[in-house]
Amino acid sequence: MAKIVHKFTRDVPHWQPRVTPVNLEEATEAQLEALQVTPSNTKVSDYVLTLAHDVESLKVRSPLFNAIMYDKGGLGRAGREIGALAASMVNRCVYCAAVHAARHAQLEKSTELTDKLFEKGADADLDPRDRAIFDFARKLSDCPSQADADDMQALRDAGLDEDEILDLILSASLFGWANRLMHVLGDPVRTEVDA
Repeated sequence: MAKIVHKFTRDVPHWQPRVTPVNLEEATEAQLEALQVTPSNTKVSDYVLTLAHDVESLKVRSPLFNAIMYDKGGLGRAGREIGALAASMVNRCVYCAAVHAARHAQLEKSTELTDKLFEKGADADLDPRDRAIFDFARKLSDCPSQADADDMQALRDAGLDEDEILDLILSASLFGWANRLMHVLGDPVRTEVDA
């Protein structure tokens, strides 16, 4: 039996789509091109396979996602993961929060930041740089106008330059959209085997 997950952890739940994902073995040439996989590649997530029903959107989504989260320069990967995590926490996207918390912990070789955030939320005791990044992304995700000039100054005071700030805005914004898409397309679940 599957149970919808509501608690934030680094333990990534299974994402159960409401729409049947595209079957790679039955995918059209256009779907395979959008997925940029061959039929032998079985490591494509159910989420991406669900998005493959809309080929044109997926062809734009994947390069955009990769550019925002993985491009060199600007804000480091760990900072981008904090932005994605903050947005996912605001949007109550348990699946994305788990993925980005786990990635942050892996990149930093520490679970300290995510442990604190999952225990205390916005009241977590963070170092000044992480605090500025998390607060800005959280405010931007909650209501964009809440992220004001003082928050921009806090980012600068914490050592972020304009390119890093732009990357933070992009990572939080990307997950404002992605979280909502995941919510309407499926649910984070645990089966009795996972529990």
